[in-house]
Amino acid sequence: MQPCSTTFLLFTFYIYYKKHMPVILPVKGVSPKFGEDCFIAPNATIVGDVEAGAQCSFWFNAVVRGDVNSIRMGNKVNIQDGAVLHATFERSKVIIGNNVSIGHNALVHGCTIHDNVLIGMGSIVMDNAEIFSNTIIAAGAVVLEGTVCESGSIYAGVPAKKIKDISEELISGEINRIAENYIKYSGWFK
Repeated sequence: MQPCSTTFLLFTFYIYYKKHMPVILPVKGVSPKFGEDCFIAPNATIVGDVEAGAQCSFWFNAVVRGDVNSIRMGNKVNIQDGAVLHATFERSKVIIGNNVSIGHNALVHGCTIHDNVLIGMGSIVMDNAEIFSNTIIAAGAVVLEGTVCESGSIYAGVPAKKIKDISEELISGEINRIAENYIKYSGWFK
């Protein structure tokens, strides 16, 4: 009776484990690549031509689809819960620098985001937009296609407009703090 119980427990664990693994799939023979010390939540989805640097994190229900074009991200990028990264077929890629936080339920589509940027919760950044370094996109903002967000600024609204210059305190107190915290949080799951 003991071997049967052990087999049942192992099978149950296997089924549970299979249901709680991230979806990481190749597309047309190209698989996602990850740098050192990355965290991928059990229900995150990452497919295709995606390359992430070191200490990146992909949180619960995050979707990163490198199926129709490439997605490149530097080091210390966190893709928070429910965020979606995607591109446009043969038209626009996603390029993300270092030390970038993509907030909960944000949509980042076919754009370029430079270093030290915070994309707020529920915000949308559309194709061919460019977000320069040390910039905050406020929660719920919509950065329209082709918009250029200048360095050291806060953008908010629908459509997103510059509302003020960013202070050094916000750069260290928000942008850097959040990126560093997500490295710490991911350590809790490793």
